[in-house]
Amino acid sequence: MHAVQQIALSETARERYLSYAMSVITSRALPDVRDGLKPVQRRILYTMFHELGLGVGSRYRKSAAVVGDVMGKYHPHGDQSIYDALVRMAQPFSLLAPLIDPQGNFGSLDGDPPAAMRYTECRLSAIAEELLREIRKDTVDYRPSYDGQREEPIVLPAQFPQLLVNGVEGIAVGLATRIPPHNLGEVIDGCVALIDGTAHSTADLTRHILGPDLPTGGRILNDRQELIRIYEEGHGSVRMRGEWTTEADSRRTRVIITSIPYGQNKAKLIERIGADVEEKKLPQVVDLRDESTDDVRIVLELKPGASPEAVMAYLYKRTPLETTFPVQMNALVPTERLDIATPERLDLKRMLDLWLEFRNATIRRRYEHDLKLLEQRIHILEALAQVFDALDEILVIIRASEGKKDAAKKLMARFSFDEVQTEAILDLQLYKLARLEILVILDELENKRAEAAEIRAILSSEARLWEVVKRELLELKALYAQPRRTILGAPGEELTYDEQAYVEKEDTFVIVTRGGWVKRQSSFTEVGRIRVKEHDEVGWLYRSDTTTTLSLIVSDGTAYTMRVGDIPATSGHGSPISRLFTVADGAQIVGVVLHHPTSFTGPRDPAPPPEDPPAPFFVGFTRLGRVVRIPAEPYAEESNRSGRRFVRLDDGDALILAEVAMGGERVSIASKGGNVLVFPLREASAGKGPGKGTTAIKLKDGDSVFAVALVPDEEDGVKVTGPNGKTWLVSQDEVGLGGRADTGRQLFRRGEFATWHREPTVRAGGATETEGGEA
Repeated sequence: MHAVQQIALSETARERYLSYAMSVITSRALPDVRDGLKPVQRRILYTMFHELGLGVGSRYRKSAAVVGDVMGKYHPHGDQSIYDALVRMAQPFSLLAPLIDPQGNFGSLDGDPPAAMRYTECRLSAIAEELLREIRKDTVDYRPSYDGQREEPIVLPAQFPQLLVNGVEGIAVGLATRIPPHNLGEVIDGCVALIDGTAHSTADLTRHILGPDLPTGGRILNDRQELIRIYEEGHGSVRMRGEWTTEADSRRTRVIITSIPYGQNKAKLIERIGADVEEKKLPQVVDLRDESTDDVRIVLELKPGASPEAVMAYLYKRTPLETTFPVQMNALVPTERLDIATPERLDLKRMLDLWLEFRNATIRRRYEHDLKLLEQRIHILEALAQVFDALDEILVIIRASEGKKDAAKKLMARFSFDEVQTEAILDLQLYKLARLEILVILDELENKRAEAAEIRAILSSEARLWEVVKRELLELKALYAQPRRTILGAPGEELTYDEQAYVEKEDTFVIVTRGGWVKRQSSFTEVGRIRVKEHDEVGWLYRSDTTTTLSLIVSDGTAYTMRVGDIPATSGHGSPISRLFTVADGAQIVGVVLHHPTSFTGPRDPAPPPEDPPAPFFVGFTRLGRVVRIPAEPYAEESNRSGRRFVRLDDGDALILAEVAMGGERVSIASKGGNVLVFPLREASAGKGPGKGTTAIKLKDGDSVFAVALVPDEEDGVKVTGPNGKTWLVSQDEVGLGGRADTGRQLFRRGEFATWHREPTVRAGGATETEGGEA
């Protein structure tokens, strides 16, 4: 009977999670710095080379056969994940030097998926064989496969720095790697510089390795110092963009996009550009088409007189035609135990130093293997040479023996041959005893001794061994190096993006409801007939144009600014503000401001304090009786989805009204408990940015602001109805002029205000005319 062992859940969970995390890091997701491959990639290449013999000169085999062998013998995971890895190694737009020679549909730059594995075929590419060619010469160590039935290499004897040349992407547990591809010729030049001792730092290496070289071409915008910092720190962002040119005929000019950023989906990029053209966000473009074959060719037909530079400035700013590649140079680094590697963030020099150490050790092991075979052959040839000198005696011994075993025993006793030599002599064919054949054996013996002496000399000299590493790298460069595809550095004349150049000016009405729905439409008959959701009403109506910006201010003190042209155009209900911006739950629109000079119509302060910023102002009133006045200008530019802070609120407080003001207005305010106050806005000091503001009305315990308005003169004010049904206009004429932070005049002692009478805010700011509706 087994004893029950008590284990703390936290301890066993931590132990098992760490085991899982390390398994993913070391056995699934991260590449080894020595051969630059993740386990699934290594197993695919090894299976194709060792198990299936799918070298360059072989026939193609079904991908399903490769996947089946890999999964059954070496990689006990899903067949689809194996096929996905195989496909990526075959795609010329994913790898700079593809390792798989494909036949069939292996996907496209447009994001088309590959055909099923039963339809596609593959074999190794020529450069992939350079990762495997030396594997049968005892150059790397092996470990048991997952089921113990076979052995698999820990790494492949890579003859070039595959990790840097083809790059890699992998996501582990709490760790990721993303290394862009680099030009093979440049990488080899960097390695040679390290061998020669002319490169002593990462900065020195960047004189040879200029920067990433991406399969899809394009341009990298980082300058040399930025790239050096990325290579020194092992992480950073590479900024890249597609390239373009122009074509012109007698009618119009065309922009031709000739490359796209690495990792981008061409079809989705074209779809994004097409959507902007259709929505008139790119009015200079009249037609868009994809004429790509093996090369990228995206054609944009321009309007007569349109600027190609303006079009490309928009595309770089607003579409993935310019994007970033986040670099994380993490890889597995060997430890003292050959079967264990540990993750490490590498700089460029350490990455190449580690690979060169591995390459040096691999070549040493290759020479040791070759020397061992040479010595075995020399050992036999020396015995065969002795046979020639004592041929008659050997024949007599063999003829007098009672069989092969007896002959071997007698020969070993007479000539001091060992078992291997004796076996070779007894297996010698008679025609080899001819004089010419013996000369061949003697020539071979001489050559083999010379080869062995040369290998011993190389192995005894570290300098000569490094010369071999260098020579073989340069031979690989001559065979496989290609011209750089990616241009480095920003163009001489950088394109300037001007938002106004891409917006067609068009008059429109902007409608915002109390319930938080926004839309624009070209006309309406009357305000009461504008379509809104049930139980909702129009709160703000502006006549504007599509180039103007509009701020939506909500009760949590945030202002969201957008261009009028980006507001959905519809005769329906429109869109809720939560679809356009990231709005907190329960936040309600309390103010709408159109940023156009014709909207700023209030009276100006005749004698503003010199420390006050210039008008116009954003003015906000809170439920707990505070008023905030700050400049409106910083809010005129479009915000992101999170908006900009307008008011800093205490716990339990909320913004109930936000308006634009010029500084000469009056504040008309009523508390829920019946106190009313009118005071000049100029008494509320103007801040320079978001804050808590100052007290507008002094409230009794439990009381709060019920209604408030900014009014231009003494006759106007907020209109409210009290508990007995009586309606008051809280104006200077009715209640007198007080001061900020007063308690104001009490209209009744029992009950509370019941109704705040608010008409829609209707203004004609920013429009050329007001046709199509009252404004």
